[in-house]
Amino acid sequence: MSDRARQAVRLVVSGRVQGVGFRWWTVAEAKRLGLDGWVRNRREGTVEAVVAGPPDAVGQMIAACRQGPVSARVDDLTVGDATDPGRIGFREEATR
Repeated sequence: MSDRARQAVRLVVSGRVQGVGFRWWTVAEAKRLGLDGWVRNRREGTVEAVVAGPPDAVGQMIAACRQGPVSARVDDLTVGDATDPGRIGFREEATR
């Protein structure tokens, strides 16, 4: 796949998204979809992620994050453009 066939987005998820396994779920879901990027908690109580890969897989990830894991409650999902982190796999990062 050429790099032009990739899309990268920044997601910010708010609601009951910390302390409910949202980051772990995001890593598993991103790996299942073959996406690259990272996820982390933010001090203000949101979860932030950058996901990159084929546009259809990125779209599936956005849709999945609107629901989140069963223990979460997603009140809002903000989606914006992001710089592609490259082919790094998907990982959890420290809170910021």
